[in-house]
Amino acid sequence: MAITSANQLELLQTAEAVAREKMIDPALVIEAMEESLARAAKSRYGADMDIRVAIDRKTGRATFTRVRTVVEDEELENEKAEMTVETARQYMADPAVGDTLVEEVPPVDMGRIAAQSAKQVILQKVREAERERQYEEFKDRAGTIINGLVKREEYGNIIVDIGAGEAVLRRNEKIGRESYRPGDRIRVYIKDVRRELRGPQIFLSRTAPEFMEELFKMEVPEIYDGVIEIKACARDPGSRAKIAVISYDSGIDPVGACVGMRGSRVQAVVNELQGERIDIIPWNDDAPTFLVNALQPAEVSKVVLDDENDRIEVVVPDEQLSLAIGRRGQNVRLASQLTGLDIDILTEEEESKRRQAEFEARTKLFMDTLDLDEFFAQLLVSEGFTNLEEVAYVESDELLVIDGVDEETAAELQARARDHIEEQNRKALEKARELGLQDDLAAFEGLSPQMLEALAADGVKTLEDFATCADWELAGGWTVENGERHKDDGILEPFDMKLEEARELVMTARVMLGWVTPEEALGQTDDGAEDDAAEPEEAGA
Repeated sequence: MAITSANQLELLQTAEAVAREKMIDPALVIEAMEESLARAAKSRYGADMDIRVAIDRKTGRATFTRVRTVVEDEELENEKAEMTVETARQYMADPAVGDTLVEEVPPVDMGRIAAQSAKQVILQKVREAERERQYEEFKDRAGTIINGLVKREEYGNIIVDIGAGEAVLRRNEKIGRESYRPGDRIRVYIKDVRRELRGPQIFLSRTAPEFMEELFKMEVPEIYDGVIEIKACARDPGSRAKIAVISYDSGIDPVGACVGMRGSRVQAVVNELQGERIDIIPWNDDAPTFLVNALQPAEVSKVVLDDENDRIEVVVPDEQLSLAIGRRGQNVRLASQLTGLDIDILTEEEESKRRQAEFEARTKLFMDTLDLDEFFAQLLVSEGFTNLEEVAYVESDELLVIDGVDEETAAELQARARDHIEEQNRKALEKARELGLQDDLAAFEGLSPQMLEALAADGVKTLEDFATCADWELAGGWTVENGERHKDDGILEPFDMKLEEARELVMTARVMLGWVTPEEALGQTDDGAEDDAAEPEEAGA
């Protein structure tokens, strides 16, 4: 095939046709043609030559040129594409390193193999341009809803035609046992758009909580306008969901607005989600109040919040327990996802028994360690004292409010508590030494004698041993195997060691040993220790 005046304009017409069909810039198609012609020319003139082709955008004329670059004598590697300054003086008046000599060469006649190679180059470039256009079009549409047509099913995954390309709805992103046939219309949520070697991959979902939020935004104008905001959403796809809403206009009821006249708005969302029951809950900044709302329709008697551990204890009447937990734990699970808290549910009877047991245990502790009679020990527990440390180091004024306690009695109580604590610490440290505890770890701040004893019993006897520990080995965590969670006990978990606290202690030890700089330690503490990030999550998570 020769590039002659007869088919010069045909190049431009072909480029325009391909660009229109693939919805890409014609200039990209022409650049692909230039590259393919240059490759074909190299097969004739030699692969070492720097042959370039320029197609005139108006006439379609293809100009073939040979380019040689001026280089230093010692840098000359390819004489066919490079030349020294001395050689360049034969062709140029005042050559300098970096200058180029451009010479036009005769166009090539492409044989069958060369033409086929050129075609492959053009097709490859067009495909790349098409993929880039598709990625650019959809990358900013992640997080929105789109309508498409079902094309086919592959191993349970649905391939969806979304107009300018194809997207995939994975099997685990479908609601329940949804089934689709080719040609069915489908409404989906664009969950992610990734640039990959084989082209942009667009992943869809119908189970994501964000899908429900976007559906409500379409059905409820007040949400779209920002008057009402969806603060949280939790779903058991195809079965039940909870959504928390807040209104920034005191005259608008957020729950009523989302339900709509005779339930019309929420019913439209329910129909789209295959009959998924939706509880619409008013948001509240007060966590216990919000949790009571989230557990509806169950009634709650009492809520105890543990801010430090992000846990909350809920007490319900005995007859409300099954309703609060829900079928297969569904109600409490959704409420936990909605609030971001771990929820423990107890009946009033269970809570009463547990508190009585705690009261008796603490009473016995004070009787045994402080040499008190039962009545006086019960007074301490009734005033809220739970352990010896609280008695030993509290302000004496807090002891003086107890009936029958004067300054002398308060001082004696604190002295007994401190003596007992010091004796416990001495014995624990002595035991740790017997187990092989070394001075460098014993002097490390942040670890109590009882913690040192537990570490030594587990083989952690030096500061270097401690620095090699992962945070979850100290604080405990969970491992997921075959979809099931398994508990991993931490060495210091009995002392209420938290994951963040364990991480900080380990990084401090590594800094003291010179393994990392303080700056590196700070970065790893903020991001989660680099080696520990993929390890089990903290216990209770």
